[in-house]
Amino acid sequence: MSYQCFDLSIQDQVAHLVLNRPEKRNSMIPAFWRELPEAIRDIDDNVRARAVVISSTGPHFTSGLDVSVFGGLAEKHGEKDPMARRQAGLRFYQNVRQMQETFSSLERCRVPVLAAIQGGCIGGGVDLVTACDMRYATRDAFLTIHEINVGMTADVGTFPRIFKLLPEGVARELAYTGRRMPAEEAQQLGLVNRVYADHDAMLQGVMEIARDIASKPPLAVHGCKRMANYARDHSTADGLDYIGIWNASMLQPEEIMEAMQANAEGRPGRFAELPAAGKVLGED
Repeated sequence: MSYQCFDLSIQDQVAHLVLNRPEKRNSMIPAFWRELPEAIRDIDDNVRARAVVISSTGPHFTSGLDVSVFGGLAEKHGEKDPMARRQAGLRFYQNVRQMQETFSSLERCRVPVLAAIQGGCIGGGVDLVTACDMRYATRDAFLTIHEINVGMTADVGTFPRIFKLLPEGVARELAYTGRRMPAEEAQQLGLVNRVYADHDAMLQGVMEIARDIASKPPLAVHGCKRMANYARDHSTADGLDYIGIWNASMLQPEEIMEAMQANAEGRPGRFAELPAAGKVLGED
């Protein structure tokens, strides 16, 4: 499957999804919002990889939402048809919900998603990377909640996620000022896992981490992601109860024994893959 905004390659059970419009600073045009969830669902539902890396090309990871979209929104709000004007708010809401779903697909993906950030991660880029499991950056990278600088409140995912990744005061400062957070500051505060000297070093390092994840039992990795997301959004008591129920039904002694034996013998483990998703009962 080919995409307008991405190049996709799969090797060593790692899917590498690369934003491929550097001449446009990898801005998020309408095709972007369709293609990203399509690619993630294809990888996940068809069990094409055990980990996903999202990286980019050119001087910036992404400049965020394509500015031409704003012109279209202004035209809709100024429509002469009175009935269309009455619908404008709900249509805008529906569009935002679809865009939010694009990034929520990264959280729902059953395998870990790693973001590799170079240069500017601007506006919608912050929405994207905060929906990933982990974030890595080059030394020259920066993140900015840029929406405030163009008279907007970020609405595609930044607020529900970044306040769980950064101290509240820091997150509020970024949202209120739109300032650039350098990669090293992001690492010190835990938003970024690791900072690399340059783009090549980052990709080499992140792909190595992704391959390490891909070498682990997929069922257990999926369980870890489910537990991490659940624990983030629930109380400690609820999280403890959920992991108990999960392991009561999902724990696989054969996988545990295979992992232990593979480690002892210094060989790759022979693990069960995740089942294909999206099929109804009775389908092959």
